[in-house]
Amino acid sequence: MTVAPTARRGPRPLPLHLATSWLVSTSSLAALPFARSGSLPWTPSLADAGAALARDLARADPEALSHAVATEAERRLRELVDGVGSYHRHGYARRAARVREAWRAGTTRLLDYRPRGGAPILVVPSLINRAYILDLAPGRSLLRALARRGLRPFLVDWDAPGEVERRFTLTDYVAGRLEGTLDAVLAATGRRPIVVGYCMGGLLALALALRRAGDVAGLALLATPWDFHQEAPAFARLFALPGARAALRALDVLPVDMIQTLLAGSDPLQVPGKMRAFARLDPEAPETAVFVALEDWLNDGVPLAGPVAEECLAGWYGDNEPVRGTWRIAGAPVEPAAWTGRTLVVVPARDRIVPPASAEALVAALPGPDVLRPAAGHVGMVAGRNAEVTLWRPLGDWLVRLQTSS
Repeated sequence: MTVAPTARRGPRPLPLHLATSWLVSTSSLAALPFARSGSLPWTPSLADAGAALARDLARADPEALSHAVATEAERRLRELVDGVGSYHRHGYARRAARVREAWRAGTTRLLDYRPRGGAPILVVPSLINRAYILDLAPGRSLLRALARRGLRPFLVDWDAPGEVERRFTLTDYVAGRLEGTLDAVLAATGRRPIVVGYCMGGLLALALALRRAGDVAGLALLATPWDFHQEAPAFARLFALPGARAALRALDVLPVDMIQTLLAGSDPLQVPGKMRAFARLDPEAPETAVFVALEDWLNDGVPLAGPVAEECLAGWYGDNEPVRGTWRIAGAPVEPAAWTGRTLVVVPARDRIVPPASAEALVAALPGPDVLRPAAGHVGMVAGRNAEVTLWRPLGDWLVRLQTSS
């Protein structure tokens, strides 16, 4: 089945990325006289480099230097616009093979990737992104790679919150929907599944495993955050302020563009940079279609239920509840040390979404987990060019060994 491309609006939110690039360009021109005079303030770590730059700039012709900076700023802005235009015009459309639906409740589905049998694996993705990143395209599917190993992956597809889910808390998702998927897997296979959680889904998977330890054969946590104050703690604490909590509490849902804006805050120039790079690619090259496939997925996010947004932003980020031991599901604390089953924690070394130090805190909190540290990023680890080597194969080996021994 081919999913026809819709009118692309990304990279979302597009006005933010265009404005950021324009501000960087104009601020570079505005700061140039101060950089030449040496009066531009630098952070201590950049003070020596700033002083060296000032000496170099002082030797340059002021008019020629200003013209060169303006020309470069214009070139970068034009390249960004060209990249966005090329992305919008690209003819890629995702070909989504039909997958058997094994269970459904509200907007939540459970998809069975190998109905003919095999050791069950229950895969839990994030609530804020579409689940199909784990089955992106032919040759880019973690789930189909696991199925080829003789395993039977079941994927939780959350979809966007409906009228019922808009009132959900994390307890509703874990103790309600997620336990429902676990029961469906147990009924369909007669075997305890290994639960695999990706990103935010790893936190939900851990909470499920602690609640239903007797029904879970093992736990694999991929790029799962735990200590939310490892990077920019002062910024994270802002979400716990009374005003921020009140604003989150007033939301029916947290819109996709607001979520993307918060994510962009960790690296504001990352999206403009990749769009400029995309402008230089051959539109017919295979890697171009892969870029578009990933970008389409990134821009196909789903809103977050208002109560869940408050728990995640104010609770996880603001108060760092997981590390403090105050994050609770159905009134019980989620304590990694209480999990006694086998665990694999995957910490991608180049993760820009979940800082490796945040995930390493979960390694330290679990009792004796196996650890894999692939040289990959957050998304590239599961769907990138080298995903088969960096994640699919070692994860499959671990799952097969555990299911064979259990």
